Amino acid sequence: MPGRDCPRCPRLVAFRQSWRQSEPGWFNAPVDSFGPSDARLLIVGLAPGLRGANRTGRPFTGDYAGDLLYATLTEFGFAHGRYAASADDGFELLDCRITNAVRCVPPDNKPTPQEITTCRDYLKAAIAEMNNLRAVVALGRIAHESFVQASGARRSQFPFAHGRAHVLAPLTLLDSYHCSRYNTNTGVLTSQMFRDVIAQARKLIDAQPSGAIAATS
Repeated sequence: MPGRDCPRCPRLVAFRQSWRQSEPGWFNAPVDSFGPSDARLLIVGLAPGLRGANRTGRPFTGDYAGDLLYATLTEFGFAHGRYAASADDGFELLDCRITNAVRCVPPDNKPTPQEITTCRDYLKAAIAEMNNLRAVVALGRIAHESFVQASGARRSQFPFAHGRAHVLAPLTLLDSYHCSRYNTNTGVLTSQMFRDVIAQARKLIDAQPSGAIAATS
């Protein structure tokens, strides 16, 4: 996990500092993974939302994407409790963990290729901690590609496509469009489309025994 004042991406550092000045009560720091490290399911997002995770300090907490994500995870038994869009709401993940390809909020929600590459060390570390990992849901192309590279595979071998399942033995990578308000408002991703992906993850988890995987370089 990067430290609160991680210096590795100058543009993100400057953006973080500007928001610390304008909103000193916000989290405004790299956002850690959420959920148990012994989980069998990992959800990989893009980066903290400015008024979501960057404000609250917990992935997908405080913005629309979290409303859809956490409601769907609860429906399929991957979460428990009442999600109240706050890091102290007592909401828990069950056999599921959530992380981001980039840990700091980027301007306009668009990290640069260099920032994605720089932060991949932390994604690799998050994967390596999960000895029982069996399935991964990537939310969007960037999350998909960063996970593929963090796992030691080549992007060209595993092209992103919503609803597609990729076998990176011994786990399966499932692709979904990001559950952002923009994607749902425009019909790129419907609630049912997202439910179908999480349902597929549920089936994979229930069908496979626990095992071990570590990221390769």
